[in-house]
Amino acid sequence: MSTAVESHDLLSILAPDGTVDATLDPRLGDELLLRMYRAMVTVRILDERLLNLQRQGRIYFYLVSKGQEACSVGSAAALTPEDWVVPAYRQPGAFLFRGVAIKDMVAQCYGNAWDNTKGRQMPVHYSFRAQNMVSISSPIGTQLIQAAGVAMAMRRRGDARVALTFIGDGGTSSNDFHSGLNFAAVDKAPVIFICENNGWAISCPTRKQTGSETFAQKAIAYGMPGVRVDGNDVLAVYKATRDARERALAGEGPTLLELVTYRMGGHSSSDDPSRYVPSEELEAWERKCPIARFKLYLEAKGIWDEAKDEALREEARAEVNQAVRDNERVPRPELETLFTDVYAEMPETLRRDLEREREARGEGKFP
Repeated sequence: MSTAVESHDLLSILAPDGTVDATLDPRLGDELLLRMYRAMVTVRILDERLLNLQRQGRIYFYLVSKGQEACSVGSAAALTPEDWVVPAYRQPGAFLFRGVAIKDMVAQCYGNAWDNTKGRQMPVHYSFRAQNMVSISSPIGTQLIQAAGVAMAMRRRGDARVALTFIGDGGTSSNDFHSGLNFAAVDKAPVIFICENNGWAISCPTRKQTGSETFAQKAIAYGMPGVRVDGNDVLAVYKATRDARERALAGEGPTLLELVTYRMGGHSSSDDPSRYVPSEELEAWERKCPIARFKLYLEAKGIWDEAKDEALREEARAEVNQAVRDNERVPRPELETLFTDVYAEMPETLRRDLEREREARGEGKFP
């Protein structure tokens, strides 16, 4: 790969009108294409519902990924189930595509007894071991050094797997961006770094975030390829991730992908983007919606139509709404989980604390 060229050029396969560059088309099977589209549509519907729940005071916090669905779904689709994902907090599409149930994601946002983190993480900070999805953490950039460590360990064990991790454009200013890329490059670790350049780091625009012409070119200093990709083009995201994965498994080390996209919502439910996002800029990016673009492509292939689309959206809404109804009947996590869900084997000091708590509540000894 020629990093000097690829870090500036923009890889694009699928045009906004749904036409495709046949020379770059990864030629995916219909089943995979429809699975990717289903995940993208479902994420958009899930986002809308959960943000509404936050506005109603039924959950406490939420982060939407509107406009960035192609980034998470396209990259996840290029992996195998055995690969590891160390996400940031705007990749729900990766969780859905890798098989995480909607009801489990909703449970985490409620922090109820179904929540596998027992209410100890902020909403939208998912963690699912069965899908090789490491817990999301709020500190900016920490996931990059975690992914580098995972990949370094796999390389030493001879595992034919890769680690994929994400960061926003603002996160590239963190110390951990440097540490993660430097360690991975020196070790030739099989890791794919994805920078979702969505235009904003909360209210700080990209032009005030870096003096570099692109984020992809930052890879050159670390000795790895940097590839700039149309992040609203799910086929381009898939191809770039697949190529980076093949490179990693060949022992050639990490790759940095800059996915150029746009955040079509607030940074979080605590943010009001109307105070700083120019309306004309948002309108321009709405016309580049990754879901609408992919839909046109599927229709042109003859495997999708308006009736199927309406049915999919109705089905996804029903599934999301049922997950919400089910979760709202679930109680809070049991108090005992504060003690039993900390160590694999509960130490005696913690057991005594638990028994004192149970005694204060008039309950018997813990079995």
